[in-house]
Amino acid sequence: LEDIKMNIPLSLACWNYDRTRGLLDGSVPVDGIDLTYLNLPVEETFFRMMRFHEFDASEMSLSSYVLSLFSEKPPFVAIPVFPSRSFRHSCIFINANSGIREPKDLIGKRVGSPEYQLTAPVWIRGILSDEYKIPVGSAQYFTGGQEDPGRIEKMKLSLPREIHVEPIPAEKTLSKMLDAGEIDALYTPRMPSTFLHGSGNVRRLFENYAEVEQEYFRKTRIFPIMHTVVIRRDLYEKHPWVAQSLYKAFVRAQRETYQDLYEAAALKHMLPWLLKHVEDTRSIMGEDFWPYGLEPNLHTLETFLRYSYEQGLSKRELKPRELFVPETFESFKI
Repeated sequence: LEDIKMNIPLSLACWNYDRTRGLLDGSVPVDGIDLTYLNLPVEETFFRMMRFHEFDASEMSLSSYVLSLFSEKPPFVAIPVFPSRSFRHSCIFINANSGIREPKDLIGKRVGSPEYQLTAPVWIRGILSDEYKIPVGSAQYFTGGQEDPGRIEKMKLSLPREIHVEPIPAEKTLSKMLDAGEIDALYTPRMPSTFLHGSGNVRRLFENYAEVEQEYFRKTRIFPIMHTVVIRRDLYEKHPWVAQSLYKAFVRAQRETYQDLYEAAALKHMLPWLLKHVEDTRSIMGEDFWPYGLEPNLHTLETFLRYSYEQGLSKRELKPRELFVPETFESFKI
């Protein structure tokens, strides 16, 4: 019995998404692994993984992961699993008194983002450049805490001279600055508190964002990727099979969610017209509207990597295959 090999313990930090719940509740096993799933909000996961490498694996900002690959000793590898995707036209907030009525009015304005390198603002700046001809360097950017003072960039940046980024005062927050008109716009993945419960000074640039985002997808076929899943490189080099085990488990958990979303006997999610929503989404985006894997996501990843380079973040324009371990590019057949 002493010679029987046991599963290896592995910690995974990830939020409690419907598409990962099978891993959280243990209903989806991971080959060869005893999984400890740490259900943490994304900001905490990213901070702790980037700064201290606390977890064996975690979800990770796509932008932060890409930048980590330019380290002298890159600390992570990734698998082509994308627990967070989101269209981001809905995430451009403006001060109602700023004179901004349409995208071109953002030129020359003061724009906040919690961090310049966050994935959501990278997508927003890229989309504004591609679709609305707004140069990335045409605004002045301000970074800092959205709701809590004192937030700083998780990674040290070296940006081109034409891109101007400066931190806000340590005691201020972007949310309150937008409400007061100290900045004109805010690119952020979280809705600011002054939009949800404020004076009415903060609104979305695209109030009909669902229609705008659907049209964007029809035109580009891009469903923006926000997060991927990383593994500590030292763990992967010691046990390279963990990448395939995790990939298989994430795929299986997601397939169960696809089924749950279209279960008619009893709705498993608290949306009264869920079935119609699924049908509408499939009609626009296809059956596999949230694809994992490299091949279905090449165009989306190529676009993001171009944005990262164009915005002064990446030192060179990476190729999608450089992001992920090769074991996940193909699988066995019977």
